[in-house]
Amino acid sequence: MIIRGVTAKKIFDSRKEHTILISIKTDVGNFSASAPNGKSKGKYEAKPYQKNLEGDIKALKKFSDYFSEEILEKFDDLRRVEDIVDRHVGANTLFALESAILKAIAKEQKKQIWQLINKNSKKSPRLIGNCIGGGKHSEAKKKKPDFQEFLLIPNTKSIEESLEKNKKAKEETKNLLKKIDEKFKERKNDEDAWMTSLNDKETLEVLKKLRISLGVDVAASSFYKRKKYQYENPIFKRTSEEQKSYVSNLIKNFNLLYIEDPFHEEDFESFAKLLKKFPNSLITGDDLTVTNYKRLKKAVEMKSINAIIVKPNQCGSLLEVKRVCELAKKSDIKIIFSHRSGETPETVLADLAFGFGADFFKCGITGKEREAKIKRLIEIEKSLKFSH
Repeated sequence: MIIRGVTAKKIFDSRKEHTILISIKTDVGNFSASAPNGKSKGKYEAKPYQKNLEGDIKALKKFSDYFSEEILEKFDDLRRVEDIVDRHVGANTLFALESAILKAIAKEQKKQIWQLINKNSKKSPRLIGNCIGGGKHSEAKKKKPDFQEFLLIPNTKSIEESLEKNKKAKEETKNLLKKIDEKFKERKNDEDAWMTSLNDKETLEVLKKLRISLGVDVAASSFYKRKKYQYENPIFKRTSEEQKSYVSNLIKNFNLLYIEDPFHEEDFESFAKLLKKFPNSLITGDDLTVTNYKRLKKAVEMKSINAIIVKPNQCGSLLEVKRVCELAKKSDIKIIFSHRSGETPETVLADLAFGFGADFFKCGITGKEREAKIKRLIEIEKSLKFSH
């Protein structure tokens, strides 16, 4: 496959903020892909754009002809593209460009994108759905939970069943919230999760009634200031030690399967202590590890986590995503491919998750941009059933 030209433009994400859409002209047709935007970003994430979105669009124009020398035939050929644009564009741009290229290579070889990564992939990831939101993803001025996400993790074999289960549970949650939270107005946040004025514990009490495995994204870095975790609902300051016992109690009382970023993004040690205490829960790094090989290596050495969030646009390079996934597998760390809060209808995330053998797929439950990705996973799952 040869790239004949590259163009890029601004489009809106699900939060009505600008992101990038890249189109490539190739000898097998035209292909395009877009990147999402994150709202709560880890300090160590790669920058989405070199300087800004407009700058990256200009830079790609400059390089448009450079690509035509390269023949791209397999996943690892992305190295050649990265060598050309290195340090000239940011992570969002690189992710969208590489995704469009994979679409073209797959088309030329009459394959699915995931088959370019691992043609023998068979495992479907389990869904993790965001049901109730708080923290940075919900309106600033309202009373709300301090944790960013309250998650449902159905344990069913098929992705289609999981999605149905999550949708039913989300509907049921709405009815429960109506009874318990007098301020509940059936409103949804950035990720299409319910907004409530309840605090963390009260929210978990509601979800406990669903009889489904639960998880939380604490996003602790977002409220860690002056060496304390500054809770707003109710107002309370916790030291690292107090944060550890608070989170420990929640894990015990609500039998939490999944805990993401329970401590701030520098605190590998507290993660390790929590993991030692709860080896059967998924102690998950996101802001801690930001899809970055070096950060994951440190987390492995310090035994900080047993699960990692993979967001391809945190690093931009799909080759780096591959290295991160390989290290995670080798270290027996569960892989969770995840959406961002500002999403587009792009579905390549599903192929990447399936190709890299993700254990979980974290994406909302409803909303067209999120459902598009889950539907793509269902499609992959069905295509495998028919081929056996």
